[in-house]
Amino acid sequence: MKKSGTILAVLVVAGAIAVGYLVGRSGDSQVVAQDVSPTGTVEDRDVYYPGTEALAPDEMRVVALGTGMPSPRPKQAAACFLVELGNGDKFIFDIGAGCHERLAAQKIPYDFLDKVFFGHLHVDHMGDLPTFWLGGTTMNRLVPLRVFGPSGGTPELGTAHAMDLMEQMYAWDIGTRSGVIDFRGGQLEINEFPFDGVNEVIYDENGVVIRSIPAVHGLDGAVSFVLEWNGLKFVYGSDTVPNKWYAEFAQGADIAIHECFLPPPLLVTKQGFAPLEALTVGTQGHTAPEQFGKLMSMVEPRLAVGYHFFNDFDTEPEVRKRVRKTYDGPLSLATDYMVWNVTKDDIKVRMSVIDEEIWPSPPIKEKIAPDFTGVVPFSEFTLSGVLAFPEVVGPLYDEINEIYGTDYAPGLN
Repeated sequence: MKKSGTILAVLVVAGAIAVGYLVGRSGDSQVVAQDVSPTGTVEDRDVYYPGTEALAPDEMRVVALGTGMPSPRPKQAAACFLVELGNGDKFIFDIGAGCHERLAAQKIPYDFLDKVFFGHLHVDHMGDLPTFWLGGTTMNRLVPLRVFGPSGGTPELGTAHAMDLMEQMYAWDIGTRSGVIDFRGGQLEINEFPFDGVNEVIYDENGVVIRSIPAVHGLDGAVSFVLEWNGLKFVYGSDTVPNKWYAEFAQGADIAIHECFLPPPLLVTKQGFAPLEALTVGTQGHTAPEQFGKLMSMVEPRLAVGYHFFNDFDTEPEVRKRVRKTYDGPLSLATDYMVWNVTKDDIKVRMSVIDEEIWPSPPIKEKIAPDFTGVVPFSEFTLSGVLAFPEVVGPLYDEINEIYGTDYAPGLN
């Protein structure tokens, strides 16, 4: 009997809700529901859908595309933040291992993703540069990729030397592409700047000024960045322990991003570090949550953003609790696909929808036909192994020729 009464009560409540939904009230008069569902879009979305929201002329959007530890995992790639401005400019800060797929998921033509700044040469801060550079040539990038990075304590430890070696390492890859596709996007433009420049301008175009400040991490040759545009200020620490340059030049930031590593006890229990290893790495090579909080209490940004830890249900509360020992201001503990829309009046924090079925955005300029004279030829030995299948390949060429009014014939000629 008691169970039947409970079911009856639930049905009564459900019926009342349904009647209220269908009839509704406006003042003293009843309002009958529409016969069909209204169409259109929700004005104030709780999530961000890449490729669907225009920026206001005075607005900045920051998207976290890599927030985890040095080794990427499906949930979090290594360091990468995308900054988009209302004037159309876009900047990539760090391009760590695993972040390229997240960049692709922003549905931005690759010709507009042509400026990469990295704070140092650790693989978790520049490891996806090769795939973004060369893979981008098949994602319809047709402009050179501009890379900005610091010098080192010696020339062989600087960005220019590293990029020269990278081009040498990928000679085989380059040889397979040049002459076969429009390879204009395979050009690299390297901009090395002194790592010890203090608030030195390294970029000044289209009303956007980016400065570098020294960072303390690994070896000589680590830096942080300060971007200013239209009265807004974005600061990105990359990797560094707290230092006087960040404390001074991050003052007045609208959004200040700085590493906030796992605390040493979690490095032991979750990461498998030895106790001394955890203390050394977690406080002398990186920034523990308490150190992060102390620094942000000095900087006092509109919003402090901590990153560079595996942000899970059992780690985030502990990191947050420790940050709050030394900082009580506005705070985001970043995870991949977190989005901040910044204006002078507001900072809106959301998560992005993840689209796993990404295809290249169309090219924004006309492609040039391949120049087969630039093809690196196969040896006679390799060519001797080809099964040409002309009865299969010929109709494929015929199909394209019919669709596009061309007169191509099989072969690289």
